[in-house]
Amino acid sequence: MRSMKITTDLSPNFTKKNRKIKDIKFVIIHYTGMQSEIESLKRLKSHASKVSCHYLINRKGRTIQLVKDQNIAWHAGKSKWKKFTNLNKDSIGIELVNKGHEFGYQKFTKEQIKNLIILCKHLKKKFKIKTENFLGHSDIAPLRKIDPGEKFPWKKLSKFKLGKWYSKKKITMKMNTKNIDKAFFENIQRIGYRYLKTQRRNKTNKNIVKSFQQHYLPKKVTGSVDKETFIISHFLTR
Repeated sequence: MRSMKITTDLSPNFTKKNRKIKDIKFVIIHYTGMQSEIESLKRLKSHASKVSCHYLINRKGRTIQLVKDQNIAWHAGKSKWKKFTNLNKDSIGIELVNKGHEFGYQKFTKEQIKNLIILCKHLKKKFKIKTENFLGHSDIAPLRKIDPGEKFPWKKLSKFKLGKWYSKKKITMKMNTKNIDKAFFENIQRIGYRYLKTQRRNKTNKNIVKSFQQHYLPKKVTGSVDKETFIISHFLTR
């Protein structure tokens, strides 16, 4: 692969039956959420953990393949996006070494993001993955996961057509703030988010709003639907 070396250190944690190339439709980005790279690799390769990923990129940008592309790694878990459920079978999982919110959330390094972009561009071409199908773990499992979190540079990736983004064009909108929550949840349901209740308020909806804001409005992760959050959802559906 151009300007990036990939080393192999295979995990035993994958579904033995190979899948077809056409079955791979998503790339799901995670952070490791552990105190060190050594601990992360140990867990991703442990029979007992029953978790894995296809690739891990460390803080220096070193890229390690743990599961072959044609095999199903165990990274997404219980998840939904559009009509897809339990996305392991439909996706490639990439872990970025980062202590995560529990142990001291770090900014992702330039080398990590540089090599992630190279890898994602390669996967996009190889499997004909759609631009909008580069997602975070929290997008597909917002009630369980918060990675890769608000420090992940989705806007930068979108410049390489790796993930959906929105235009900053100012549009005058007539808004009925009374129905803003309902309209927002209807918008993000069209985008692909699931687990939400569009007709009534629900305590789980706050986690979904936070997930959306971590991805598209990272400086304002409140869990509340304000005008700016709603307008972004409006742009993304059009």
